[in-house]
Amino acid sequence: MNADALRERQARKIRTQAGFLAALDQSGGSTPKALAAYGVPASAFQNDEQMFALVHQMRVRIVTRPAFSGDRILGAILFEGTMDREVEGQPTADYLWERKRVVPFLKIDQGLASAVQGVQLMKPMPGLAALLQRANAKRIFGTKMRSVIQQADATGIQAVVAQQFEVAAQIMAAGLMPIIEPEVDIHCPDKAQAEALLKAALQQALGTLPARRQVMLKLTLPSIDGFYAELTRDPRVLKVVALSGGYSRAQGNALLARNPGVVASFSRALVEGLSVQQSDEAFDDGLDEAIQSIYEASRA
Repeated sequence: MNADALRERQARKIRTQAGFLAALDQSGGSTPKALAAYGVPASAFQNDEQMFALVHQMRVRIVTRPAFSGDRILGAILFEGTMDREVEGQPTADYLWERKRVVPFLKIDQGLASAVQGVQLMKPMPGLAALLQRANAKRIFGTKMRSVIQQADATGIQAVVAQQFEVAAQIMAAGLMPIIEPEVDIHCPDKAQAEALLKAALQQALGTLPARRQVMLKLTLPSIDGFYAELTRDPRVLKVVALSGGYSRAQGNALLARNPGVVASFSRALVEGLSVQQSDEAFDDGLDEAIQSIYEASRA
């Protein structure tokens, strides 16, 4: 199957099949917390190389289990180091698609800049062109990049959306599908107002996309149920997915079920309760229960 046919098949899966995205993209800053929640203390590693090897073991354990498959999971978002490693002798992205029928995405941002006007833009990405080239070579379908909105500041929110769509244009030009993630902090003092400003800015930016171009949106679960319904119906949006954003799995699922057309892209909430100390049977049961609950909330 040539690259164009593969991308169309993967896009069709994202567009039409029920399911959700598994966010397995913890980076350098969030990896120690992810490992600690999994039962691996900081004393278990001495440097970044050892830390990333341990988190890769965690991810391999997750993606190789029977419950982790394309029946309920549409795609998986990978950290760059995960893309560069292997699962059962195959490059991670190839394993996900060929063995599991899970569409591979890649986290591309290099972290957040300091807060200005109530938002944190993405840090500069001077190596983006080379990273996108590598992603294509690894048969990655799409990318994800995160900004954070902490206050309902119209100027700051416009800056976030402008930067996201500027980078998205470069991603689309490379033949990849961008996931635009302007996260609204769940502790934002005027979260609903921030979300109103964000939606307006997103709709304006979508109107500037060239014909037949699409993006995906990864958004915080909104304060008003169904608030992003127009975006889920917009033909320029392949899919709207939601981050858990600090909510527990139960909270995230409950909020998600009140937003038809939006599906999950959970990270910490997906692996909540899983532990390195668990037997394979207990781990499988816990993972299956988590996947089923998120799948059902995404179908609501």
